[in-house]
Amino acid sequence: MAELVLDRPQAHNALSTEMARQIAAATERLAGDAVVRAVVLSSSADRAFCVGADLKERDSFTDADLMRQRVVFRAAFSGVLDLPVPTIAAVHGFALGGGFEFALSCDLLVADETAVVGLPEVTVGVIPGGGGTQLLVRRVGAGRAADLVLTGRKVAAAEAERLGLVDRRVPAGAARESALELATTIAGNSPVGVRNAKRALRLGADVDLATGLEVEDAAWRATAFSADRAEGVRAFTEKRRPLWPAP
Repeated sequence: MAELVLDRPQAHNALSTEMARQIAAATERLAGDAVVRAVVLSSSADRAFCVGADLKERDSFTDADLMRQRVVFRAAFSGVLDLPVPTIAAVHGFALGGGFEFALSCDLLVADETAVVGLPEVTVGVIPGGGGTQLLVRRVGAGRAADLVLTGRKVAAAEAERLGLVDRRVPAGAARESALELATTIAGNSPVGVRNAKRALRLGADVDLATGLEVEDAAWRATAFSADRAEGVRAFTEKRRPLWPAP
């Protein structure tokens, strides 16, 4: 298990070009590490997960500067989204704009009672550009996504849970601990099985049922004939915890 910490607390983790570059590099390393079985995305800031793009930095940008930053930002968001192992966002305080898009890029989103989420980009003359318009539709449906994106409104934790914007709501201050516990549970399962299950979930989400069942079958075959499956069955019959083979 690994933890990726957003660490620009003096700016409430406002996403600068350099911070995005570091996130892209970190996710590239994590994606290539076969030992990692789950990743928790958390924050070192007291009152925020991430408040979105650093608009102070952008204030002096030329159009060319903005396009150069766009390449770096896309690498950061896709780096989180494309991690091959399960990812869990531990959200407290404000998760707005790009900050919420980082959370949406994760497989599971744990938020505490202080969480406030939203995609307010239209209120400052842009639109969500870190996957928000696409990930939100897939999470809560077209109507609710349109409500949130087109109004730019912010949503507190209780409503976020009701709308399906977050998967688990926990007491204030408990988001990181709860996310780490969840990651530990996931990391205890078959590494091969978990990776292939995530792949099937992701690839099958936006295709017709027949195609999705083929995606699932391919993932099943990749798992069923692995050393993990043999160890899992053996451990079950011997009534012990599995000792998953080293990657």
